[in-house]
Formats: sequence, structure tokens, C-alpha cells
Amino acid sequence: MRIIGILVALTMAGAAVPALGAVAIGGRAPLATVAMENVDGRQVSIADAAGPKGTLVIFSCNHCPYVKAWESRMVAIATDAAKRGIGVIVINANDPEAYPEDAMPAMQQRAREKGYTFPYVVDATSEVARAFGATKTPEVFLFDAGGSLVYHGAIDDNAQDEAKVTQRFLADAVEAVLAGREVATKETKAIGCSIKFRKPRA
Repeated sequence: MRIIGILVALTMAGAAVPALGAVAIGGRAPLATVAMENVDGRQVSIADAAGPKGTLVIFSCNHCPYVKAWESRMVAIATDAAKRGIGVIVINANDPEAYPEDAMPAMQQRAREKGYTFPYVVDATSEVARAFGATKTPEVFLFDAGGSLVYHGAIDDNAQDEAKVTQRFLADAVEAVLAGREVATKETKAIGCSIKFRKPRA
């Protein structure tokens, strides 16, 4: 029991301060005007990234193996969505002091290597992630043209093997938004690494 208690304590310490409950379906993006540093040095907010047909917000990072497994699919969906009028912003809320691979220089390299054509920004206080109630990387939030959340959760149902995917949650939700249809599957469980929240400022 003592060993279990130590492991729990270490896990909690790594998380620092947990997120609040996630934005509900139908809700709006919180802290949408908070400016965050993009990999190109610009300051970009969720509102800045919003598209005329909707907005896709993805909480991600560099080091997480789940992100690496899903990344090619994530980039393909996001790039296609952006070309068709859905704004995209990828947000890294992880503490780079705990995970140096998630620091800005590594983010810039990842964006170049993977062909990000959309903002990849730093949530420097983790407050945006906390406000969304995001807890995992990757974790996606898709808003329609009116700014209402229509899908939240995972990219699809198989991170490790794209050939075995049977439900393409995010891609299907994007197609529904672009067609003006109701999203069939509105919420799924986000699977991934826990966000390594930065400690709140004193």
C-alpha cells in the first residue's frame, strides 16, 4: 500500500494542478482572446485562428507517444480542414522544465518536419488548457461556424494502427461541420498522455 501511495503522489506531483471539467458540447471556447507564442514568433489567439466555417483546437505536444502515433493523421485532417475554411490551432500546454522535448525550439523543429501549416503555440501558463478542461495529448475540440463546441475527444479509435481504424471521429465531425450537418458522435474519451501542467504563478 505504501508503494502505491508513493506512485500516486508522484503522479499528482507531475500533473501539478489538474484541469477543470471539460467544455460541454454546445459551449464556447474559453480564453479565446489570450495571445500565445507561435512557432514563427507571432502572438496568436484561438480567436485569431478561427475560420469562417469553424475552429479546430488541438491540445498536443512533442514528446507524447500517442501524439507521435496519431500525428500524421492529425496533420492531414487539420491541413485539409484549414484549406476548407475551418481554422486550426495546436496548443502545447506542457511544462518544458519537466519535458525539455516540449520546449519552443523542439516545437519549431517538429512543425517544420511535419509540415504544420497552422499555428502551433505555447500555452505559457497552462491556463488555456485548464479552462478547456483538457487533460490529454492529443485532445481535440471542434467548434462550428457559430462558435459552439460540436465534437470533443479523440482523433479516431486506434492510435497505434491506422489500418485498423473503424471510427474516424474527428474527420467525420469535420465533414459534418463543413456540410452543415449535425455531428453524429459528439464526444469520445480522449486517449493519450496526461498534460504536464505548469505550476500556477505565485
